[in-house]
Amino acid sequence: MLRQRTLRKPAHAIGIGVHSGKKVRMTLRPAEANTGIRFVRADCPDVAVAALAQNVSSTLLSTSISEEGSNVSTVEHLMSALWGLAIDNAVIELSGDEVPIMDGSAGPFVKLIESVGSRAQSAPRKFIRITRELTVSQDDAVATLSPYNGFKGAYTFVADHPVYNRYPKRVELDFTRDSFGDDLSQARSFGLIDDLPRAQAIDRCLGSSLENAVGIADDCVLNKEGLRYVDEFAKHKLLDAIGDLYLLGLPMFAAFDGYMSGHSLNNELARAVLLQPDSWELVSADNLRVSDDHGLPSLRKVGVS
Repeated sequence: MLRQRTLRKPAHAIGIGVHSGKKVRMTLRPAEANTGIRFVRADCPDVAVAALAQNVSSTLLSTSISEEGSNVSTVEHLMSALWGLAIDNAVIELSGDEVPIMDGSAGPFVKLIESVGSRAQSAPRKFIRITRELTVSQDDAVATLSPYNGFKGAYTFVADHPVYNRYPKRVELDFTRDSFGDDLSQARSFGLIDDLPRAQAIDRCLGSSLENAVGIADDCVLNKEGLRYVDEFAKHKLLDAIGDLYLLGLPMFAAFDGYMSGHSLNNELARAVLLQPDSWELVSADNLRVSDDHGLPSLRKVGVS
């Protein structure tokens, strides 16, 4: 049976908040089964902010969640890594109000979790199985979830710019076959260098640098090492979407397709799932024949028509 998982032991990291520019200490701790993912700030130790779509309080250049007056920002990359490593339950302790950006991807979080390992718990994993198509849109942007026996994601990045136009703008990954760690987790945040002053004028991206983002000039990528994937821009958008959708609190059996979508539309899609319970069903690993002990299994109900 596919069981819920948590960390084997605590894991520690120190980094910079990409928006605050302040140093942040972070500890990932094991949590009991059915706890889910919760964030606790050092200055609000009695408030555990549940990583849930209904707690999203801002989607301005990142995803923030809030509960009982405690706010935690930039959760999407860590949430994506937790999804990718099938971590169901964890407590994330922070010295500030922002998850450290690390290198701008989910890769450092994947390595951090892998350094301490994970363990199976007694409770079975539960999944949201999408049973009919759900679509949300904002202007030209569209995001869709469709039924699928596993999880796959696609994203189309739309931007008319000399640098962006050199690279593929669509990515499709099927995680019953493709590897989150190898094929997606290293994709970094990115942005036009000319846009940085405008973001900083509204107190965003104060900690941005070429150490935690891909910088784009008029005619080149500014990072000396170049891109990690030829389609890194589209892949990072998919990475964000996976983290945002994991705020549903459970992994999904679904196909996601985003066209120009960002944090706001991703959250709207997650909320659409919650608001339309006839579009999904809760599936327990007790009723699944699984293909492995870690990732998303092929969906075959046993003894259920």
